Amino acid sequence: MITIASRLLEASQGEKPLVLMLVDRNELESQLFKNIRSYGIAGFKVAQSKRDLQELLDSDYRGLVVSMIHKFDQIRANSNTRRNIVVLVDEAHRTTGGDLGNYLMGALPNATYVGFTGTPIDRLAKGQGTFKVFGKDDEQGYLDKYSIAESIQDGTTVALNYALAPSDLRVDRQTLEREFLDLAEAEGVSDIEELNAILDRAVELKEIMKSSQRLDNIARHVADHFRENVNPMGFKAFLVAVDREACVLYKQALDRYLPADWSEVVYSSAHNDSAMLKRYALSEDAEKKTRRDFLKREKLPKILLVTEKLLTGFDAPVLYCMYLDKPMRDHVLLQAIARVNRPYEEAGRRKPFGFVLDFVGIFEKLERALSFDSDVVGSVIQNIDILKQLFATMMQETAPQYLPWTRGWDDKAKERAVAHFEDKKRREAFFTFFRKLQNLYDVLSPDAALRPYLERYRALSELYAFLWEAFSDRPYTDKELTDKTRILLHQHAASSHLELPGAIRELGAKELALLKQSNTTETVKLLNLRKLLAITVEQKIRSQPYLQSIGERAERIIQEYEDRHLTTQQALDDLEKLTQEAVDAEEERQRLGVDANTFALYNALKLVIEAVPIQLAKDVNVVFTRYPDYQWNDHQINEVRAELYGLLHPHLATAKMIEAVNKLLEVKRV
Repeated sequence: MITIASRLLEASQGEKPLVLMLVDRNELESQLFKNIRSYGIAGFKVAQSKRDLQELLDSDYRGLVVSMIHKFDQIRANSNTRRNIVVLVDEAHRTTGGDLGNYLMGALPNATYVGFTGTPIDRLAKGQGTFKVFGKDDEQGYLDKYSIAESIQDGTTVALNYALAPSDLRVDRQTLEREFLDLAEAEGVSDIEELNAILDRAVELKEIMKSSQRLDNIARHVADHFRENVNPMGFKAFLVAVDREACVLYKQALDRYLPADWSEVVYSSAHNDSAMLKRYALSEDAEKKTRRDFLKREKLPKILLVTEKLLTGFDAPVLYCMYLDKPMRDHVLLQAIARVNRPYEEAGRRKPFGFVLDFVGIFEKLERALSFDSDVVGSVIQNIDILKQLFATMMQETAPQYLPWTRGWDDKAKERAVAHFEDKKRREAFFTFFRKLQNLYDVLSPDAALRPYLERYRALSELYAFLWEAFSDRPYTDKELTDKTRILLHQHAASSHLELPGAIRELGAKELALLKQSNTTETVKLLNLRKLLAITVEQKIRSQPYLQSIGERAERIIQEYEDRHLTTQQALDDLEKLTQEAVDAEEERQRLGVDANTFALYNALKLVIEAVPIQLAKDVNVVFTRYPDYQWNDHQINEVRAELYGLLHPHLATAKMIEAVNKLLEVKRV
């Protein structure tokens, strides 16, 4: 909306247009106000009241105006009949519904209306169809459509899976259909307040849902599921209850099975609330803190119990699971379950999917629960049984080609595995396969359906960890594995399984000689040297900055080896020379009689000048010493560059000097 508004205002030729941006909630108005300012649009108006809005329209204001739709209530007809007015409507499926839409269009009869929505209403039984209002001039109803499937492919959302709770925990089907699903007024429901009004009349249904035995059984099931499935993944959950009283009852029941500080209730208060509702209601400050803490994986609470608040407009990427115990359908349901489709990745932990556990039975008939186009429904959510089938298929059809390399973990077996996966494309294909498999295991475990594959999956996990350790230039950490896979691996595999044969941990003449004399393969020697050099550079570069150039040259050798520009033997020979240079570096520095900074500059110069005079390195170091703030002070860095060009000019062609100066500026200093 903001981008379109900006372009309309910038592109206008002749008379300037009025661009009116409409929202239907206070928090959206304040959020929009902040976003417009961040975007850099100046000189816009926010309609502060109905009177203010009327005056803006009467004065024929040109520019950008932000308003809530409610300020059009009872506004005068034909307030502005100009055609050069564009109205951008957020949440278009509900904003223009009912009388407010009539007042809006009556006030601005010749304006152009552009609606934005993630959940268009395409049923016209109530005369409120989104296409009727906004799409009448477009053959397909849309100016542009960005589908959920596209957003998943782009990584802006993650796919959703659902599972039905055990049948004895779900709502009685006949009552659910009679008092909710079969009601014409529930079809296409687009607002949660409208949904709540329907449920308030479903007396028998709510009585069944809030029976003490059912609530306790579900709370115990949720506690077990969260402890075993969700918490080990490092994610959080919502429990969506049918109303505020049910939120409190669930909180009391959950506290019997989980630590009390793991869960918190969030709902709106009313002046006539019962003592029980008042007891669990959060103050404004406490609710803000709860929201902030919920967004952080390491902080409590882990589970929020909600019924209306936070079901729209609350983005918590760490939210993975929704325990759904509130009858919903269509737009309200889609908006609610979208809370768990936000991508999350932090410290190696990545959310593979979002998950909904249905205690109502809404998803027993998916097409009825979400009455959108079939392609939309299929891309929104799928039964978790599909993931079980996919896991089994991957284990049966793809895994067998990798299993031969998981048998035996003696040195020869490791060497065979390294030789097989030395080809980068082959190795990356396995890594891609295993990461997909691991995501599925993380979502499904624990589950009886995994039992036939556990031993083979564990073996593949061990192979993945070993290959990652072998071909990485960093020390192995468990971050490459999800928590559930890590636990499975640690239960069965010794840490020595992950080490390369002949691994060395110190960089010295003695260790280098042992590595050369070992009877391991050339590839294994190469990988050991690669890791040792990388770790040494990382650990000692602060005190020995001259190691930086050695590390950079090692990276180039490995890249040429990976790209098959160097044979294994050639790469090994080059790395051995570099390793020997690192071993001899301190002795050479002392022989040259220079400090660590000068020696680091000397090594950087060797990359561009064949025979570097040591005096040149000393002169360069003097320049850096004179300008200690060159890294952040623009004037000093310009002076440094000018003096370096002068020093290098007798030794390098002009084209090479820029490269050399840039290398010198990148050298770390003690």
